[in-house]
Amino acid sequence: MIVAGVMSGTSADGIDVALVRILGRGFDLRFELLGHKHFEYPSAVRNAVLKAMNAGSMRVADLARLNFLLGELYAEAVLTTQHRTGAAKLQLIGCHGQTIYHQGIPAKYLGREIACTWQTGEASVIAAKLQVPVVSDFRPSDMAAGGKGAPLVPFLDYVIFRHRRTGRIVQNLGGIANLTAIPANARPEAVLAFDTGPGNMVMDQLAQELFSASYDRDGEIADRGRVRKPLLEAWLKNPFFNDSPPKTAGREEFGRAYVKKLLRDCGRVAKEDLIATATALTARSIALAIEKFVLPKGRYRDYIVSGGGTSNKALLRMLTEETARLGLKLRHCDDFGIPSQAKEAVAFALLAYQTWHKQPANIPSATGAVRPAILGKISHV
Repeated sequence: MIVAGVMSGTSADGIDVALVRILGRGFDLRFELLGHKHFEYPSAVRNAVLKAMNAGSMRVADLARLNFLLGELYAEAVLTTQHRTGAAKLQLIGCHGQTIYHQGIPAKYLGREIACTWQTGEASVIAAKLQVPVVSDFRPSDMAAGGKGAPLVPFLDYVIFRHRRTGRIVQNLGGIANLTAIPANARPEAVLAFDTGPGNMVMDQLAQELFSASYDRDGEIADRGRVRKPLLEAWLKNPFFNDSPPKTAGREEFGRAYVKKLLRDCGRVAKEDLIATATALTARSIALAIEKFVLPKGRYRDYIVSGGGTSNKALLRMLTEETARLGLKLRHCDDFGIPSQAKEAVAFALLAYQTWHKQPANIPSATGAVRPAILGKISHV
């Protein structure tokens, strides 16, 4: 079956599409990546997405329009990828959508304890434009089963990276950083996965606030600064870093409001030093999470990185130093045949394939769900 996976991450940098041929079922399925492509959001669209994320207030009409607009953009991205790769006719599409709010822990609302999530990007528009059924809205089924709705990529991590003799930690460096720890010769129920905290999100927001740049390209700004250790230690006191898994994070925890508070509290620190310290925050918080929550439960050798943060040389240098201290060897997802940029899009192709065949695809030990769940909703042609 040929499936397109479509992913838009918390960095809101655009759309990733992967075309995948899939055979088999469950954790023993096999797949071949036929092609992939990244599409940047037009600046006006990115600004609208960022404005909608965790917004205190926004016009309902604009949220509705953004939902349908993203459906159009996703459809165009899939069609362009298909034409440029020359792939055969698509049979299914899995679209994660753009997360604009995620609250994995229940909170009081109108007398009830409610957990909720919202991924926007109208799947019916994609199905109608491309005449292919679409699986979307993957998180709510896991949350209805008592999970936090994230992370969902551990399904792919287990399929690709499990090994009979070697324990592996798979790290995604997106807007939020998340890891999947797979012990040697592990069954799925032994997999541990959770968000470690900010990936690129704090660095990106600071780059926008201080340098009017979308992000710190290649880590060049961080390389010009120095890490302010007292500041870093203060930032690491955020309670999230000590919370036990399963746990998830997003712009609700580490977005605009968080960065504005950092800037208010940091005093007269050089701008480059702030970027360097934010980069160290990502690296150190990841290392602390591994040291506190992963290594006590097993032996691991490989530390495999993917996501947009892999292009940040300053971050990778810090991560190499941090993980070497823990006895881990840093490796790249690309070394295993999956381009870093395509990985999460591939994951949602596989999740959609599972849903189409009425198979569960969450890993309860990762999300906290009480049972396996069939994820997503299907928009038929």
